[in-house]
Amino acid sequence: MDEPDGFEEFYRATRQRVVTVLYALGGDLAEAQDAAQEAYVRAWQRWSQISGYDDPEGWVRTVGHRLLINRWRKIRNGLVAQRRQGPPPAAGPPSENTVALVAALRQLPADQRHVIVLHHLADLPVADIAVQTGTPTGTVKARLARGRRALAALLDVTLPEEVSNA
Repeated sequence: MDEPDGFEEFYRATRQRVVTVLYALGGDLAEAQDAAQEAYVRAWQRWSQISGYDDPEGWVRTVGHRLLINRWRKIRNGLVAQRRQGPPPAAGPPSENTVALVAALRQLPADQRHVIVLHHLADLPVADIAVQTGTPTGTVKARLARGRRALAALLDVTLPEEVSNA
C-alpha cells in the first residue's frame, strides 16, 4: 500500500468493521466512532510503519479498544472521586437583587449590556474592553455611561454624581 493512497483505500475498506467491533465492545456508538477516528489518526501518522504490518486493521482495532478502555477508566475514576467528595453543596436560589439585575440587564441594548457586564462583572478596564470588542475607548465609556443611567432607571436607583457624569 502506498502511503497516501494506500491509507485512504485501507480506511475505506476497514472503517465500518472497526466501528462495528468497537461499538460491540463498548456499547456506545458515538464513543466507538470517536475511538475509531482517533485510532485511524494515529495509524495515518505512522502509516509508513503500520502499512507493513501483517494486520494493520488489527492494529487500529487494538488502539481503538485501548482508547475505549482509557475513556472508561477516566469516567470510573471521576465517579470514584465524586463519591469520595460527595455531592456539591446545594446552591440556594438567586437573591431578589440578582433577579432584578438580570431582568434589567436584559432590557438594555446589547452593546451597553456587553460593556457593563465586562466592566462590572468581569472587572475589565475600559481599555481592555475596547480591545476585546474592537470599539474605540470613547465609545466604550459612552456605552458604560448610558448603560449605567438606563440600569439605574430600571432598578429605581439614584446614581452618585461621579458615576452619572462618567
